[in-house]
Amino acid sequence: MRDFLQARARVGAVVHLVLQWGAIALALLSATPVRADALVDGGKLVLTQGISSIEGASGGGLASWATIAGMETNRGIGLSGHVTGIALPDYGWQSHGVAIGIKDRLELSYARQNFDTRRVGAALGLGRGFRFNQDIYAAKLKLAGDLVYGPALLPQISIGVQHKRSLDPAIVKAVGAGSASGTDFTVSATKLFLSKSVLADATVRLTKANQFGLLGFGGPRRSARSVQFEGSVAYMLTPRLVVGAEYRTRPDNLRFARENDAYDGFVAWAVKRNVTVTAAFADVGSVATVKGQRGALLSLQLAI
Repeated sequence: MRDFLQARARVGAVVHLVLQWGAIALALLSATPVRADALVDGGKLVLTQGISSIEGASGGGLASWATIAGMETNRGIGLSGHVTGIALPDYGWQSHGVAIGIKDRLELSYARQNFDTRRVGAALGLGRGFRFNQDIYAAKLKLAGDLVYGPALLPQISIGVQHKRSLDPAIVKAVGAGSASGTDFTVSATKLFLSKSVLADATVRLTKANQFGLLGFGGPRRSARSVQFEGSVAYMLTPRLVVGAEYRTRPDNLRFARENDAYDGFVAWAVKRNVTVTAAFADVGSVATVKGQRGALLSLQLAI
């Protein structure tokens, strides 16, 4: 019963968030009269909205891109939702969330991350199957350029902010984190070279998150934010099938456990225009003293 009530509360929170963001979106659009059918014209090319990254923002699996969520162009409001799971040798990781793209200019997103420590939790004194949980509230603003159109060498450029809040503040501080909440700032440049069927992205992130924020923020090694890099390259085999790879550097703030850079190789398939399935091999290195954490990622995204 307790699990059911918690699940219902989470669903209720997400629905409430969607309604709030929808109200904001309608307020922003009210200044410019548009026809109702223009709000859902779904004019983007397939897969050019990106997939949902692990933080919930549109992009690749590990990296945030300059893309804006949803299938809508600058004439409407786009929506997307995702569920993602990663099976690692000693841990389990799951996230779900929603995102709204407003006129292909502004993106607002929410994601919940759940990290299952399995047997490692017992060894660390947390109890078998202890879960770290985190909420991420994010916004992204497109500043210049276009992912597909416009000058060939001018990428789409966006800035983003991601506020992360651990739901286990006492535990993350006990392992050495300086804070249970933190805010990342990103600048992304992304371009799809359509004639070559190649997409490239480079993102600079200012962060002090430990294990993406699941183990808090800052620590004995470093308490301030540091500059990290995220890069992605993808190739379109067909308009509905993309293969690619990503690399993401990460800070190493905690004394009790080193943190490694992460990388993945992925395949994204648009089963239908608004349904994307992504499978990947992901390597996040050492996690909470346990090395060799690499495994399979599977993600489902629905977008309009």
